[in-house]
Amino acid sequence: MDKRKRFLLRSTAALLFAATLAVSPALPQPEAHAAARQAEKLNRGVVAVPMSSGVFVSWRLLGTEDSTVSFNLYRNGTKVNSTPITNSTNYQDPGGTTSSTYTVKAVVNGTEQTASPAAGVWGSGYLDVPIQKPAGGTTPDGVAYTYSANDASVGDLDGDGDYEIVLKWDPSNSKDNSQSGYTGNVYLDAYELDGTRKWRIDLGKNIRAGAHYTQFLVYDFDGDGKAEVVCKTADGTKDGAGVTIGSSTADYRNSSGYILDGPEYLTVFSGTNGAALSTIDYVPPRGTVSSWGDSYGNRVDRFLAGVAYLDGVRPSIIMARGYYTRTVVVAFDWRSGSLTRKWTFDSNSSTNGSATAGQGNHNLSIADVDGDGKDEIAYGSLGIDDNGAKLYVTGLGHGDAMHLSDLNPDRAGLEVFQVHESTSAAYGAEIHDAKTGAVLWGKNTGADTGRGMAADIDPRYKGAELWASGVGLHTVTGTQISSSAPGSINFAIWWDGDLSRELLDHTGGTGKIDKWDYNAGSLTRLLTATGTSSNNSTKGNPSLQADLIGDWREEVIWRTSDSTALRIYTTNAVTTTKLHTLMHDPVYRLGVAWQNVGYNQPPHTSYYLGTGMSTPAKPSIYTTP
Repeated sequence: MDKRKRFLLRSTAALLFAATLAVSPALPQPEAHAAARQAEKLNRGVVAVPMSSGVFVSWRLLGTEDSTVSFNLYRNGTKVNSTPITNSTNYQDPGGTTSSTYTVKAVVNGTEQTASPAAGVWGSGYLDVPIQKPAGGTTPDGVAYTYSANDASVGDLDGDGDYEIVLKWDPSNSKDNSQSGYTGNVYLDAYELDGTRKWRIDLGKNIRAGAHYTQFLVYDFDGDGKAEVVCKTADGTKDGAGVTIGSSTADYRNSSGYILDGPEYLTVFSGTNGAALSTIDYVPPRGTVSSWGDSYGNRVDRFLAGVAYLDGVRPSIIMARGYYTRTVVVAFDWRSGSLTRKWTFDSNSSTNGSATAGQGNHNLSIADVDGDGKDEIAYGSLGIDDNGAKLYVTGLGHGDAMHLSDLNPDRAGLEVFQVHESTSAAYGAEIHDAKTGAVLWGKNTGADTGRGMAADIDPRYKGAELWASGVGLHTVTGTQISSSAPGSINFAIWWDGDLSRELLDHTGGTGKIDKWDYNAGSLTRLLTATGTSSNNSTKGNPSLQADLIGDWREEVIWRTSDSTALRIYTTNAVTTTKLHTLMHDPVYRLGVAWQNVGYNQPPHTSYYLGTGMSTPAKPSIYTTP
């Protein structure tokens, strides 16, 4: 079949798929599920990795299951355990080899359930997912560029219960908004874990490359069991079926490389084949460039994005523009093939007031902070309610890092730990009530405090420990533990067998995981990811950190140094802690969805996960078909 016929067939298939969605009666209705939240229908997620003696195997306890469920583990069809495994979702099999194959069966009321999909043993402590690097190019001013794998996200794109990876390719000439110059195109690829590429989206010449431009969401927004991909597009964007959005010849780049003219769109793409399902005008529009804080194109193109359950049951799309001055946040629903606007928050509105301007971070977080079952948006020093109304303003201004969770389990509600850029702000680092914005305590630094972290790393103190640039290590209530803090302030990860969190960072660009030795006041290396590279310069980000497979501990994805593969690492530490998969926790799953946005931050849970924790409640969820 020639290329033209294949193109026509793909285009026709994309249109039929969109039309089918528009009239589909099979999507779950929220009233049928009371206050339960829509969640992904994941499979058991069995993973097996070699150890010095045998094989380590782990699997998911799903959020739809009671914690009393026990399990039997089978190697090559023969049961390995003598009695059902009740106190964990992992097992060290001394008889396993790299040629073994494992399945898991849940045991409910003494009866074995259906076997999980089979899992082979990884050849080493990691899995390489082959990826296909785009060809480089040359900008209009004669500058050559190449590509590296950058941020990633995950979703079940085809409804098989496994996660697929959506990867953003970053050209070597990507720019911060403050920097002039042309950039190469931005690409989004979708990959199965065996390296099969499902599709590629080329965002085109009218989307600039850089950390603040393309915020992409991967989530099942319409509840059909398959995730969509949502991002800002423009004339010349080519979808995964090869169809161009808008004009294929338009070029709105000015002589400084900025794109300050031409239409802007918001597009929902099919996760299955990458075809554009719906494209509308991007809201908020840029309007007058200077109204966002400068006239050359810096602050007008600062974007954030996220996913929020604004009705408490089904997910909505959150897209935003601006945070240094004017701030506009918009909510959309994707339902039955239709993309509709739900509400708009604008700091220029007389209802919201000028105090809401200039309060945003380079990131956001989303959680039900007031206990009504519906999600609110922590937009830096600004809180936005589920209906788009102002919730609070701390007035502390812009910052680079923020963490929202139940950081203090002995205090009602959730907390936000945030650092601030302004040298005149009352606090360079502070923790505030996530519902009211009331500051609980903070530290005046008189400096641009660029990094901050919240994680339980010291089991002597209940709750998360807090530290930041130029600020020592503190308990969650403000007691100083040490005048010096761990040298790592980038990411935290649940990795080994205890409840404390470990620290994920990089040295010279190579990924690593360390553990804080609270007695010695130093870091102990647990993993050096030789042959990998971190992303986003000093931020030292992995492509993604999330509970992708196996039990509740997290996996990490780094790109290989030559960007020929995404390398997935998983723990092989035995633990007797049994928790539901973190991906069925509402705050954590949304944290994975916004992790790639702006200055990447690690995901956190809705409950306190650390030393001295209480047993968390079973998630109130229903799974999609």
